[in-house]
Amino acid sequence: MYYYLLFLLILIPFLAFSAWASAKVNTTYSAFDKVPSRSCMTGYDTAVRLMRNRGVQGIEVGRVNGKLTDHYNPTKAQVNLSMSTFGSSSVAAVAVAAHEIGHVMQKQEGYGPYKLRNALVPLTNIGSRLALPVILVGLLVDLFWMGTPAPYGQWLIYLGIALYGLSTLFMLVTLPVEFNASRRAKKMLVEDGILSEDELPGASKVLNAAALTYVASMLISFVYFLRFLFIILSMTRNRR
Repeated sequence: MYYYLLFLLILIPFLAFSAWASAKVNTTYSAFDKVPSRSCMTGYDTAVRLMRNRGVQGIEVGRVNGKLTDHYNPTKAQVNLSMSTFGSSSVAAVAVAAHEIGHVMQKQEGYGPYKLRNALVPLTNIGSRLALPVILVGLLVDLFWMGTPAPYGQWLIYLGIALYGLSTLFMLVTLPVEFNASRRAKKMLVEDGILSEDELPGASKVLNAAALTYVASMLISFVYFLRFLFIILSMTRNRR
């Protein structure tokens, strides 16, 4: 009970931070979505110009439903801009579009953390599905074959914990990728004349607010991993 209460005491502030970050990104985007960029370029125009000026070819710029659902799909070579970004010429819209092109440039230039994050995607998906079954098998081996010359069950339990932790590692690696994409976005927007220097602080506020949501997700993922780790290790200790 003590540890459960401790977990809640740690988790609740992080959940509150996550809710605040989500509200902040929405309010910040809405505020600067009302501020038109002087270049009058839309999110679509921004994405196309930034890629063209950097010699990037073969990437389609499409539109997807929703608000702030913008994402780059490297597998399909698509930059998908949300309805709120695609046709809007606001400071917020061009900032978000440029952020996605930041990811395109990361792939083009072989940015290390970006490559690592992409490599972790299939491993994270597999790990999330296999973690609990592997731990369950480990517990059964540990229970029924306690006389084995090597602690195979315990090794399986540790493997399951590691598989579960891949999602937290993925969120951790995501942070430098997102921050770097935002830095690239701000630099490109000024270099290509889409935003002027005095418009850039508004774009920075939008991108910084969005980054907070990734920080919140990583913190929550880490807390849940620690709870999972404690529960599994407690089970093995109690049985012994």
